[in-house]
Amino acid sequence: MKRILVTGGAGFIGSHFVRGLRDAHVTVLDKLTYAGNLANLDGVPHTFARGDICDAALLDEVVPGHDLVVNFAAESHVDRSIEGAAEFVRTNVLGTQTLLEACLRARVPKVVHVSTDEVYGSIDTGSWDEDAPLRPRSPYAASKAGGDLIARAYAVTHGLDVSITRCGNNYGPRQYPEKVIPLFVTNLLSGRKVPLYGDGGNVRDWIHVEDHCAGIRLVAERGEPGEVYHIAGTAELTNKELTARLLEACGRGWDMVEHVEDRKGHDRRYSLDDRKLRALGYRPRVPFEQGLKETVRWYDENRSWWERR
Repeated sequence: MKRILVTGGAGFIGSHFVRGLRDAHVTVLDKLTYAGNLANLDGVPHTFARGDICDAALLDEVVPGHDLVVNFAAESHVDRSIEGAAEFVRTNVLGTQTLLEACLRARVPKVVHVSTDEVYGSIDTGSWDEDAPLRPRSPYAASKAGGDLIARAYAVTHGLDVSITRCGNNYGPRQYPEKVIPLFVTNLLSGRKVPLYGDGGNVRDWIHVEDHCAGIRLVAERGEPGEVYHIAGTAELTNKELTARLLEACGRGWDMVEHVEDRKGHDRRYSLDDRKLRALGYRPRVPFEQGLKETVRWYDENRSWWERR
């Protein structure tokens, strides 16, 4: 049976990845910060280790013996990185290097490092391919770009079999209510207004978390060392268009929207070209309207998960 270590596996995307694994012995390593929740893993067979990917001694205990390591562990909220960047650099850059060094010592056969489209900055038209230059514009994005470059360096310099995935905006059940969809949904379900940045014209490409995880699994199976693979979304929407869909899904009107000052350095548009991954057989399976409807229903039916947070 394959042994898989998932760092950050109690978080939103990591826990969905763990839930989708079959015929494997899974170890989850998670620091359990505000966004980590062991309830995300209820009913899922796994071994749990609480800890920080910056802890080299702990990694030397946990990493050896695994056939695959998938790194989801990250600080990921742009607004928090603007307020204070130090923890983002520590986890996303130093943590990635510490983990990869442990994988190198333990001779782990395969590593997948999970990243973001935000490392590219902003694009007015068209879509980035994997060779596009990295031009991050927020401390969060810069820290993720740093981790990506460390991963590539370990592939080139040390011959570590590590592939990198970059994905757009995820949505789905169990996402901490600071990101836009769960924040808006939980606010609307509670009768509170939602904050819409600026003119609402910023464009994001949305992907269901299950499709993202399917792409990561494919890269784990077939990805080449040092290579980057995009996992593109299925719905490109302005924030205003997304807000309209969420208002409709929650049975609310535009009187529940509060226009607020735009975020510093707010990237206007993200868009990924994922033909490289599709050539390996990847196809998204969750239509956006269906996935969004099911996500809203999950938050409505699982209020105890988010009302206590």
